[in-house]
Amino acid sequence: MKEIRLGLIGLGGMANVHAEQLEGIEGASITAICDRDPERVAEWGTKLGIDESARYSEPEELIRNADVDGVLSITPNNAHYEILRLCLLHGMPIMTEKPFTRTFEEAEALLELSNNHDTTCMLGFSYRYTPSFRMAREMIRDGKIGTVRHVFLQYLQQWGGPLFQTKMNWRMDKSITGTGTLGDLGSHMIDAARFLIGEPIEVSALMSSLITEREDPVTGAPVPVDIDDFAAFVAVLEPGVPAVFQTSRNAYGSQNQFEISVYGDTGSLRMGWEYGETLHWTHPDDQGAEVREQLQVPDAYKLKQMQDFVDLLRGQSREETATLRDGYRNQRALEAVVQAYESKKAVTVDEVGGKAETTIEVKS
Repeated sequence: MKEIRLGLIGLGGMANVHAEQLEGIEGASITAICDRDPERVAEWGTKLGIDESARYSEPEELIRNADVDGVLSITPNNAHYEILRLCLLHGMPIMTEKPFTRTFEEAEALLELSNNHDTTCMLGFSYRYTPSFRMAREMIRDGKIGTVRHVFLQYLQQWGGPLFQTKMNWRMDKSITGTGTLGDLGSHMIDAARFLIGEPIEVSALMSSLITEREDPVTGAPVPVDIDDFAAFVAVLEPGVPAVFQTSRNAYGSQNQFEISVYGDTGSLRMGWEYGETLHWTHPDDQGAEVREQLQVPDAYKLKQMQDFVDLLRGQSREETATLRDGYRNQRALEAVVQAYESKKAVTVDEVGGKAETTIEVKS
């Protein structure tokens, strides 16, 4: 079994989640780290026993390290483009956090660059690894609920609500994130819709800034917030399936409430991250009576995100793994939502951007 040596860029909170998951994967370890905060680098270096020579402050220094087999990029949105660009140029395999980029222009530039740089790229759409989502995908493809007629997706969190007095942070800074809850949570919903059903064809949208002012954590003064913390949109998914989406950071009582309902001619499926190892299947029995089953998801549908990336670096690819193309298409759909909201009319996703995707060969 090939030993996989990973470089970790970005040592914030989510880095802990990925590092803990890696601990349970045989033959894979973090051997190089990078962050612009020297205290974090020192802390992680000591914790992981990483040599001083493999501790970096600049991403390109780590990406050029020949002793690293792949990079995990766990950074805020404004760093995604440059780290992906450097990995493509240097031929360094990468697993990057979502959303793909901060803006659609950055996504198009990376897509074009990838045409000449055949570099392995995996997007961290983590809910592709929710066991019930994976089982539902197979059941839909196997016709267990017949022809899919419509879909409902919601992703709700509470931490941005007034009772929590959340101070201004990078997730609310447009210059860093591009959009607010749309890019943060809505990107997951769009990916789940693509994963389960098909590509978004057309969208109409509503975006709102419910909390327009927050406290600056440094000065204590109120500062304006100009990005969305609520978004709702409707879409038509290939091959013509209506879908309704809503996401909010102001949903009191919701911790990480990501739920999906899929309705077909002969049944329906209901799933959610918070109960990710069960799948609710409603269908008729042989006599036509309604049956409601709560299925326990078998182990065959359980796969860790980090295991998928390690396997990819070892040459084992899976059809359902999110690649650079998935990241680009997700960003294009997000842009369509923004344009639909700003224009107050439906937007066809294929018309978004100055260059059609079909003109660019994507190799990763």
